[in-house]
Amino acid sequence: MKNSIILFSAFLISVVSYGQLQVSASTGYAVPSAGMKLGTTMTETETENSYGSFGEGVNVQLRGTYFFKNSLGIDVSLGYLNGTDQDISVVNTSTEERDAIARARAFGAAVSLAYKFNDNVYGRLGALLKVAGKTEAVVYSKSTFSDAQAAGLGLPSGSYSETNYKEDFHGHFPLGLVAALGYNYDINSNFSIFAEAEYYGISLKRKDSEITEFNTDIVTPDGNVAVAGFNSLDNLPDGFNKTTTFVDTLSDDETDETKVLSQKVPYSSFGINFGITYKFKPSNKE
Repeated sequence: MKNSIILFSAFLISVVSYGQLQVSASTGYAVPSAGMKLGTTMTETETENSYGSFGEGVNVQLRGTYFFKNSLGIDVSLGYLNGTDQDISVVNTSTEERDAIARARAFGAAVSLAYKFNDNVYGRLGALLKVAGKTEAVVYSKSTFSDAQAAGLGLPSGSYSETNYKEDFHGHFPLGLVAALGYNYDINSNFSIFAEAEYYGISLKRKDSEITEFNTDIVTPDGNVAVAGFNSLDNLPDGFNKTTTFVDTLSDDETDETKVLSQKVPYSSFGINFGITYKFKPSNKE
Protein backbone atom coordinates (compact mmCIF):
# COMPACT_ATOMS: atom_id res chain seq x y z
CA MET A 1 0.00 0.00 0.00
CA LYS A 2 2.84 2.38 0.92
CA ASN A 3 4.57 1.70 -2.42
CA SER A 4 1.33 2.37 -4.28
CA ILE A 5 0.94 5.75 -2.57
CA ILE A 6 4.54 6.67 -3.40
CA LEU A 7 4.10 5.70 -7.07
CA PHE A 8 0.82 7.58 -7.35
CA SER A 9 2.35 10.69 -5.77
CA ALA A 10 5.31 10.48 -8.15
CA PHE A 11 2.90 10.25 -11.08
CA LEU A 12 1.01 13.37 -9.97
CA ILE A 13 4.25 15.30 -9.51
CA SER A 14 5.38 14.22 -12.97
CA VAL A 15 2.10 15.32 -14.53
CA VAL A 16 2.24 18.73 -12.89
CA SER A 17 5.92 19.18 -13.76
CA TYR A 18 5.33 18.65 -17.46
CA GLY A 19 2.37 21.01 -17.49
CA GLN A 20 -0.01 18.45 -18.99
CA LEU A 21 -2.62 18.72 -16.27
CA GLN A 22 -5.54 21.12 -16.00
CA VAL A 23 -8.49 21.22 -13.64
CA SER A 24 -11.82 22.94 -14.11
CA ALA A 25 -15.10 23.68 -12.37
CA SER A 26 -18.37 24.42 -14.12
CA THR A 27 -22.09 24.74 -13.73
CA GLY A 28 -24.90 24.66 -16.23
CA TYR A 29 -28.46 23.73 -17.07
CA ALA A 30 -29.71 20.77 -19.11
CA VAL A 31 -33.01 20.11 -20.88
CA PRO A 32 -34.42 16.77 -22.09
CA SER A 33 -32.74 15.62 -25.29
CA ALA A 34 -35.55 13.22 -26.18
CA GLY A 35 -38.46 13.44 -23.76
CA MET A 36 -40.11 10.13 -22.87
CA LYS A 37 -43.48 9.59 -21.22
CA LEU A 38 -43.17 10.10 -17.47
CA GLY A 39 -46.83 10.28 -16.46
CA THR A 40 -50.27 11.75 -17.14
CA THR A 41 -52.43 14.77 -16.38
CA MET A 42 -56.13 13.98 -15.92
CA THR A 43 -59.21 16.19 -15.67
CA GLU A 44 -62.94 15.45 -15.81
CA THR A 45 -62.90 15.50 -19.60
CA GLU A 46 -59.47 14.32 -20.79
CA THR A 47 -56.18 12.62 -20.00
CA GLU A 48 -52.91 13.99 -21.37
CA ASN A 49 -49.45 12.42 -21.38
CA SER A 50 -46.56 14.31 -19.79
CA TYR A 51 -43.06 13.94 -21.25
CA GLY A 52 -39.60 14.75 -20.01
CA SER A 53 -36.32 13.43 -18.63
CA PHE A 54 -34.97 13.21 -15.11
CA GLY A 55 -31.71 14.57 -16.55
CA GLU A 56 -33.23 18.05 -16.77
CA GLY A 57 -31.89 20.48 -14.20
CA VAL A 58 -28.89 22.29 -12.78
CA ASN A 59 -25.55 20.52 -12.61
CA VAL A 60 -22.11 21.23 -11.19
CA GLN A 61 -18.93 19.48 -12.31
CA LEU A 62 -15.30 19.13 -11.30
CA ARG A 63 -12.95 17.90 -14.02
CA GLY A 64 -9.33 16.96 -14.45
CA THR A 65 -7.76 16.67 -17.90
CA TYR A 66 -4.35 15.22 -18.71
CA PHE A 67 -2.95 15.73 -22.22
CA PHE A 68 -0.62 13.04 -23.49
CA LYS A 69 0.18 15.21 -26.49
CA ASN A 70 -0.49 18.81 -27.35
CA SER A 71 -3.99 18.04 -28.60
CA LEU A 72 -5.04 14.60 -27.29
CA GLY A 73 -5.81 13.81 -23.66
CA ILE A 74 -7.98 11.99 -21.17
CA ASP A 75 -10.65 13.69 -19.08
CA VAL A 76 -12.13 12.50 -15.77
CA SER A 77 -15.07 14.32 -14.22
CA LEU A 78 -17.37 14.13 -11.23
CA GLY A 79 -20.74 15.88 -11.20
CA TYR A 80 -23.96 16.42 -9.28
CA LEU A 81 -27.41 16.87 -10.83
CA ASN A 82 -30.16 18.78 -9.03
CA GLY A 83 -33.03 17.71 -11.22
CA THR A 84 -36.10 19.75 -12.09
CA ASP A 85 -39.53 18.62 -10.85
CA GLN A 86 -41.24 16.37 -13.40
CA ASP A 87 -45.02 15.76 -13.41
CA ILE A 88 -45.75 12.07 -12.82
CA SER A 89 -49.45 12.10 -11.94
CA VAL A 90 -51.65 15.19 -11.92
CA VAL A 91 -55.38 14.70 -11.28
CA ASN A 92 -58.03 17.39 -10.97
CA THR A 93 -61.58 15.99 -10.75
CA SER A 94 -64.59 16.60 -8.54
CA THR A 95 -63.65 13.74 -6.18
CA GLU A 96 -59.86 13.66 -6.35
CA GLU A 97 -56.89 16.01 -6.50
CA ARG A 98 -53.37 14.68 -6.97
CA ASP A 99 -50.04 16.36 -7.56
CA ALA A 100 -47.20 13.86 -7.86
CA ILE A 101 -43.80 15.05 -9.01
CA ALA A 102 -40.41 13.33 -9.16
CA ARG A 103 -36.91 14.79 -9.38
CA ALA A 104 -33.36 13.51 -9.64
CA ARG A 105 -30.69 13.96 -7.01
CA ALA A 106 -27.79 12.15 -8.63
CA PHE A 107 -24.00 11.94 -8.62
CA GLY A 108 -22.24 10.91 -11.82
CA ALA A 109 -18.78 10.30 -13.19
CA ALA A 110 -17.39 10.30 -16.72
CA VAL A 111 -14.19 9.23 -18.46
CA SER A 112 -13.64 10.77 -21.88
CA LEU A 113 -11.10 11.39 -24.58
CA ALA A 114 -10.41 15.10 -24.99
CA TYR A 115 -9.22 16.65 -28.24
CA LYS A 116 -8.11 20.23 -28.98
CA PHE A 117 -9.05 21.24 -32.51
CA ASN A 118 -7.09 24.46 -31.98
CA ASP A 119 -6.15 26.74 -29.08
CA ASN A 120 -9.80 27.58 -28.44
CA VAL A 121 -12.10 24.80 -29.65
CA TYR A 122 -12.15 21.38 -28.01
CA GLY A 123 -14.31 18.28 -27.83
CA ARG A 124 -14.93 15.37 -25.47
CA LEU A 125 -16.36 11.89 -26.05
CA GLY A 126 -16.62 9.14 -23.50
CA ALA A 127 -18.52 6.96 -21.05
CA LEU A 128 -20.93 8.23 -18.38
CA LEU A 129 -21.85 6.46 -15.15
CA LYS A 130 -24.36 7.36 -12.46
CA VAL A 131 -22.63 6.39 -9.24
CA ALA A 132 -25.04 7.45 -6.47
CA GLY A 133 -28.26 9.28 -5.77
CA LYS A 134 -31.97 8.75 -6.15
CA THR A 135 -35.14 9.81 -7.91
CA GLU A 136 -37.34 11.38 -5.26
CA ALA A 137 -41.12 11.33 -5.66
CA VAL A 138 -43.19 13.87 -3.70
CA VAL A 139 -46.94 13.24 -3.68
CA TYR A 140 -49.96 15.20 -2.45
CA SER A 141 -53.38 13.59 -2.73
CA LYS A 142 -56.86 14.70 -1.69
CA SER A 143 -59.77 12.27 -2.01
CA THR A 144 -63.37 13.22 -1.15
CA PHE A 145 -65.43 10.56 0.63
CA SER A 146 -68.79 9.51 -0.75
CA ASP A 147 -71.76 10.30 1.50
CA ALA A 148 -71.91 6.66 2.57
CA GLN A 149 -68.19 6.56 3.42
CA ALA A 150 -68.43 9.81 5.38
CA ALA A 151 -71.48 8.57 7.33
CA GLY A 152 -69.69 5.32 8.12
CA LEU A 153 -66.85 7.32 9.65
CA GLY A 154 -69.22 9.63 11.53
CA LEU A 155 -68.20 12.60 9.38
CA PRO A 156 -70.26 15.26 7.62
CA SER A 157 -70.83 15.08 3.87
CA GLY A 158 -67.95 16.52 1.86
CA SER A 159 -65.21 15.30 4.22
CA TYR A 160 -62.01 14.12 2.63
CA SER A 161 -58.65 12.48 3.22
CA GLU A 162 -55.44 14.43 2.63
CA THR A 163 -52.24 12.45 2.06
CA ASN A 164 -48.62 13.57 1.75
CA TYR A 165 -45.75 11.17 1.20
CA LYS A 166 -42.25 10.82 -0.23
CA GLU A 167 -40.76 7.80 -1.98
CA ASP A 168 -37.13 7.36 -2.99
CA PHE A 169 -36.33 5.28 -6.09
CA HIS A 170 -32.89 3.73 -6.61
CA GLY A 171 -31.49 2.17 -9.76
CA HIS A 172 -28.86 -0.19 -11.06
CA PHE A 173 -25.58 1.46 -12.07
CA PRO A 174 -26.06 2.41 -15.74
CA LEU A 175 -23.53 3.12 -18.45
CA GLY A 176 -24.15 5.89 -20.95
CA LEU A 177 -22.57 8.27 -23.43
CA VAL A 178 -21.25 11.78 -22.89
CA ALA A 179 -20.19 14.15 -25.68
CA ALA A 180 -19.30 17.84 -25.58
CA LEU A 181 -18.08 20.63 -27.81
CA GLY A 182 -16.68 23.76 -26.21
CA TYR A 183 -14.87 27.04 -26.65
CA ASN A 184 -12.02 28.02 -24.33
CA TYR A 185 -10.70 31.57 -23.85
CA ASP A 186 -7.38 32.18 -22.09
CA ILE A 187 -7.34 34.92 -19.44
CA ASN A 188 -3.65 34.44 -18.73
CA SER A 189 -1.10 31.62 -18.76
CA ASN A 190 -2.86 29.83 -15.90
CA PHE A 191 -6.56 30.66 -16.05
CA SER A 192 -9.12 30.39 -18.80
CA ILE A 193 -12.91 30.42 -19.04
CA PHE A 194 -15.06 28.20 -21.24
CA ALA A 195 -18.55 27.53 -22.50
CA GLU A 196 -19.63 24.18 -23.85
CA ALA A 197 -22.61 22.26 -25.18
CA GLU A 198 -22.86 18.83 -23.57
CA TYR A 199 -24.96 15.75 -24.38
CA TYR A 200 -25.81 12.92 -21.98
CA GLY A 201 -27.30 9.74 -23.38
CA ILE A 202 -28.30 7.50 -20.47
CA SER A 203 -31.25 5.62 -18.97
CA LEU A 204 -31.56 4.09 -15.52
CA LYS A 205 -33.15 0.74 -14.71
CA ARG A 206 -34.99 0.83 -11.40
CA LYS A 207 -33.81 -1.47 -8.61
CA ASP A 208 -35.91 -0.66 -5.52
CA SER A 209 -37.83 2.08 -3.76
CA GLU A 210 -38.65 3.10 -0.20
CA ILE A 211 -41.39 5.28 1.23
CA THR A 212 -39.60 7.58 3.66
CA GLU A 213 -42.48 9.81 4.77
CA PHE A 214 -46.22 9.17 4.89
CA ASN A 215 -49.15 10.92 6.54
CA THR A 216 -52.91 10.92 5.97
CA ASP A 217 -55.27 13.28 7.78
CA ILE A 218 -59.08 13.14 7.74
CA VAL A 219 -60.48 16.62 7.18
CA THR A 220 -64.01 18.01 7.42
CA PRO A 221 -65.47 20.33 4.74
CA ASP A 222 -64.67 23.42 6.85
CA GLY A 223 -60.96 22.51 6.82
CA ASN A 224 -60.66 21.20 10.37
CA VAL A 225 -58.60 18.06 10.91
CA ALA A 226 -60.95 15.44 12.36
CA VAL A 227 -58.33 12.67 12.56
CA ALA A 228 -54.61 13.46 12.40
CA GLY A 229 -52.24 10.70 11.33
CA PHE A 230 -55.02 8.34 10.21
CA ASN A 231 -52.31 6.58 8.17
CA SER A 232 -48.53 6.75 8.68
CA LEU A 233 -45.32 4.86 7.89
CA ASP A 234 -46.29 2.38 10.58
CA ASN A 235 -49.85 2.06 9.31
CA LEU A 236 -49.79 2.24 5.52
CA PRO A 237 -53.11 1.83 3.68
CA ASP A 238 -53.78 -1.01 1.25
CA GLY A 239 -51.86 -0.66 -1.99
CA PHE A 240 -48.80 0.92 -0.38
CA ASN A 241 -45.60 -0.90 0.62
CA LYS A 242 -42.79 0.65 2.59
CA THR A 243 -40.24 -1.00 0.28
CA THR A 244 -40.64 -2.23 -3.28
CA THR A 245 -38.28 -4.37 -5.34
CA PHE A 246 -38.22 -4.07 -9.13
CA VAL A 247 -37.66 -7.35 -10.97
CA ASP A 248 -37.47 -8.43 -14.60
CA THR A 249 -39.83 -11.41 -14.26
CA LEU A 250 -43.02 -12.05 -12.31
CA SER A 251 -44.71 -15.44 -12.28
CA ASP A 252 -48.48 -15.65 -12.80
CA ASP A 253 -48.95 -16.92 -9.24
CA GLU A 254 -46.72 -14.28 -7.59
CA THR A 255 -48.29 -13.15 -4.30
CA ASP A 256 -45.56 -10.84 -3.01
CA GLU A 257 -47.00 -7.35 -3.46
CA THR A 258 -43.60 -5.77 -2.78
CA LYS A 259 -42.31 -7.01 -6.15
CA VAL A 260 -43.22 -5.23 -9.39
CA LEU A 261 -41.86 -5.32 -12.91
CA SER A 262 -38.87 -3.07 -13.48
CA GLN A 263 -38.72 -0.22 -15.96
CA LYS A 264 -36.17 2.15 -17.41
CA VAL A 265 -36.44 5.86 -16.81
CA PRO A 266 -34.76 8.52 -18.99
CA TYR A 267 -31.88 10.71 -17.86
CA SER A 268 -30.76 11.86 -21.32
CA SER A 269 -30.23 15.59 -21.71
CA PHE A 270 -28.67 18.40 -23.68
CA GLY A 271 -27.11 21.24 -21.71
CA ILE A 272 -24.97 24.35 -21.72
CA ASN A 273 -22.15 24.68 -19.18
CA PHE A 274 -19.95 27.61 -18.16
CA GLY A 275 -16.78 27.29 -16.15
CA ILE A 276 -13.21 28.16 -15.32
CA THR A 277 -10.02 26.18 -15.90
CA TYR A 278 -6.67 26.26 -14.15
CA LYS A 279 -3.63 25.07 -16.09
CA PHE A 280 -0.54 24.01 -14.19
CA LYS A 281 2.60 25.74 -15.37
CA PRO A 282 5.18 23.57 -17.11
CA SER A 283 8.64 23.47 -15.62
CA ASN A 284 11.61 24.31 -17.83
CA LYS A 285 13.14 21.12 -19.28
CA GLU A 286 16.84 21.03 -19.93
